[in-house]
Amino acid sequence: MSEGRMPGPRWIIDTNVLLIANGAHDDVGPDCVAACALTLQEILQSGRVVIDDGWAILEEYGHKLRPNRGKGPGDVFLKWLLRQTGNPARCEQVAITPDEARGWAEFPDDPALGNFDPPDRKFVAVAAAHPAHPPILQAADSKWLDWAPDLAHHGVEVRFICKDEAQRFHHNKFGR
Repeated sequence: MSEGRMPGPRWIIDTNVLLIANGAHDDVGPDCVAACALTLQEILQSGRVVIDDGWAILEEYGHKLRPNRGKGPGDVFLKWLLRQTGNPARCEQVAITPDEARGWAEFPDDPALGNFDPPDRKFVAVAAAHPAHPPILQAADSKWLDWAPDLAHHGVEVRFICKDEAQRFHHNKFGR
């Protein structure tokens, strides 16, 4: 980052943003794919990413993407992120603690979040653990629509890139 330039905003990025940017979700429209790719490009140019220092998020990305062979926007983003892990101006890492009951000790102890997907809890734990509580970028996972208000009570913000798609999926899945 050049001198005098303000660092960009911090983001925690759900894996589905990278996957949708790669075109790996058949049910989303081209506008959502383009919006996810553009969002990743903007973060790559000037944003900051927050992950856990145990690399649980990077491991999940790595299981679902191909940073060394893939050419999709999500693959390219992961390759860039892996190169930035030692650069705190672009990639901040926070400690989160495994917890037998909640998955991560930093995940809110709230019965309203009792059915929250265990694999997604690391994103919430990172948001809760970081002093600035950066928002979580979510593409179109409709279950997060129900969880977002309860997460907000704990200072965790969810921002949807494809909120219309998420609402459509939610309506088709849950009828509301």
